[in-house]
Amino acid sequence: MVAVRMALIHEKGSDQLEALRRYDQVMPLTVDDVDRFERSRPRLEAIAYRFLGSADEAEDVVQETFLRWQAADVDRVEVPEAWLTKVLTNLCLNQLTSARARRETYVGRWLPEPLLAGDPMLGPADTAEQRESVSYAVLTLMERLSPNERAVYVLREAFDYPHREIAEILDITEAASQQIFHRAKKHVAYGRARSEIDKAATHRIVEEFLAAATSGQTDELVRLLTKDAISIGDGGGKVPARTKAFEGAAAVAKFLWALFKPAEAKRAIVGGSSEIYAWTANGEPAVVVVVEGRVVAIMCLEVTAEGIAACRTQANPDKLERATGQWATADHGEPLLTM
Repeated sequence: MVAVRMALIHEKGSDQLEALRRYDQVMPLTVDDVDRFERSRPRLEAIAYRFLGSADEAEDVVQETFLRWQAADVDRVEVPEAWLTKVLTNLCLNQLTSARARRETYVGRWLPEPLLAGDPMLGPADTAEQRESVSYAVLTLMERLSPNERAVYVLREAFDYPHREIAEILDITEAASQQIFHRAKKHVAYGRARSEIDKAATHRIVEEFLAAATSGQTDELVRLLTKDAISIGDGGGKVPARTKAFEGAAAVAKFLWALFKPAEAKRAIVGGSSEIYAWTANGEPAVVVVVEGRVVAIMCLEVTAEGIAACRTQANPDKLERATGQWATADHGEPLLTM
């Protein structure tokens, strides 16, 4: 149990003091109790990430769930998985409510934190529904949902919870859970068919996209984009990012050509020359921009049957720390481009 307490010492800021205070007020768990929780941790983190769109916040609510587990009479918990999911869901619902208030004062456009291929927080990807539920496009669209809609959608679509269990978790009726799910699916509907893309196709799409974006000729880039394509970015007020989205293939192509055009001013902003790679983030083709081992931007490409429908760029450094850690351990090969 000393190891558990030492782990809490590394909690951030005021959370550290609160976590330690509660830890010292309850009886330590047995090794078996801790093991039971740790077996559930990957699933809990994957659920929380889909709820919140933030790996950092997901880790925080999972740690809070552990503290609740520690404070409970775990011998009387009949189904630990269900108990932990209910606690986690309630914590996420509270977090979503407060997050909405925080995002009203957020500088610029708020976008989710992208996760690179191989990150365990992406969770299960066995079915098309599971892969779609964690795609960057769907995480962005889920911002339209109320907290309850998001909870029902995630639990049902990504983790295949029956409506009976979802109703128990949320303290609603089974019929209400079904109604909320259908409403949530309607709000998240794409309106266009997504393309299932393998690793080789991902690399090819990004190569073709970058070749067009850096050619100086926008016609080829316009051809790759849908007519109503959009480009949006999140700089969090820490790096330059346009608040209003670029809309339409011609406007997006013009912006992208300017974005990928080498310039000394851009190197000064990011702190050096940029290496640009073709990768996958949240199951979608992505352009990863790296400066001296630090991920400074991830552009997720939403690819549909009609073409690239959206370019969503995360450049807020606070939302790229985990990606930088993942990148350091990845076999990413040589960059496609250096700027």
